[in-house]
Amino acid sequence: MALRNIITAPDPRLKQVSTPVEKVDDELRALMDDMLETMYAAPGIGLAAIQVGVPKQVIVMDLSGEDDAPAPRYFVNPEILSTSEDHAIYEEGCLSVPDFYEDVERPAQCRVRFLDYQGEIREMDCDGLLATCLQHEMDHLKGVLFIDHLSRVKREMMLKKLLKQKKSQQEKVTA
Repeated sequence: MALRNIITAPDPRLKQVSTPVEKVDDELRALMDDMLETMYAAPGIGLAAIQVGVPKQVIVMDLSGEDDAPAPRYFVNPEILSTSEDHAIYEEGCLSVPDFYEDVERPAQCRVRFLDYQGEIREMDCDGLLATCLQHEMDHLKGVLFIDHLSRVKREMMLKKLLKQKKSQQEKVTA
């Protein structure tokens, strides 16, 4: 397993649409293991492959608490089969939009089909944080960031701050 670099906005690679995975094999499992290690180190609760520069439909997630045993989840080629009419608002953040959090409204429940770590087809009903996190990560597969759900003014303000942070970090490195 290896840590990978997490791409941050406004990097254009984050807008790339991910392609479906043809098969779950050892190479893909190695990617998922790396992604999980990277997510834990960040720290975060979900990570899409595009966030580490791999435009494949792969998501890793772990919603366990700090005092709980790790409970990793793997979603390959996830597809939302249905969503509820009810919506929920969660304060979302993103490893690709570091240090920014905003309320985002999404369907409160969803049913999803995906391939698991072994390549087996699974279906699952999701609600609460799991539904929100899964929809957030699936947005990444379509080139959508959580800030794309915000008003244009809020989104532009966050992107300006991110660019300023990146410039400041680059100046520190070259100094």
